[in-house]
Amino acid sequence: MKIFIEKKNKNLSIKFNGSGFQLLKKLKINPEEVIIVKNDTLITLGDKLADRDAVKILSVVSGG
Repeated sequence: MKIFIEKKNKNLSIKFNGSGFQLLKKLKINPEEVIIVKNDTLITLGDKLADRDAVKILSVVSGG
């Protein structure tokens, strides 16, 4: 799986099959601070990811 982590401006390549939540847990990323994009489509934490997917982990920015 190819992963881009926006906050670290880093590309990773790992073997992974599981949910978005499991991926964030594996990467030690707080799920409340990011959104996950799989193959250019926004997904939920419960959606499944496969080794062939291209994933972007994007930071959530809020202001007030």
